[in-house]
This record gives sequence, structure tokens and C-alpha cells, in this order.
Amino acid sequence: MRLDKFLQVSRLIKRRTVANSICSRGRVSVNGHPAKAGKELSVGDVLSIDFGEEEPAVYEVLDVPSGNVPRGKSSTLYRRINESADSE
Repeated sequence: MRLDKFLQVSRLIKRRTVANSICSRGRVSVNGHPAKAGKELSVGDVLSIDFGEEEPAVYEVLDVPSGNVPRGKSSTLYRRINESADSE
């Protein structure tokens, strides 16, 4: 699945066009490398998204769906790695 589509179906980013825009600005990296919107993701990839906070949000891909995902299941597609940033 494409990176921009994954960001949308996982609901990390609300719209696919916004995900595409953020990728083109270099604010998303996959496994430590800047990624374009068309980058194919696989299970185990580590995403880093710079939302403009002090430190980027880091997620691990747990599942790559074949299509759209129900709202309740979207949070099972990833795991937040840098939890300490949430508790500040």
C-alpha cells in the first residue's frame, strides 16, 4: 500500500491530499529515509512524521490492509513508538 493511502486509512492524517502534501515537503520518513507519497509500505516499517511538534511522532506499521478500514480498526494498523512524548 502507498504511504499516502496508509496515512489516510490509518487515520494518522485526515485526508490523502494532505498526506501527499506532507510527504512532498519531506516531513515523512520511512525507516530513516525521506519518503515520497508513492512509497510502498510493508509490515515492520517505521514511520516518522513531523507534525511541527518538538519531536516527530514515530510509528511502527503492524498491518498493511488491502483496502479501506473501519474506523474502530484503524488504530490496530500501527503502534506509536515514542510514547514518552505524549506524557509531557
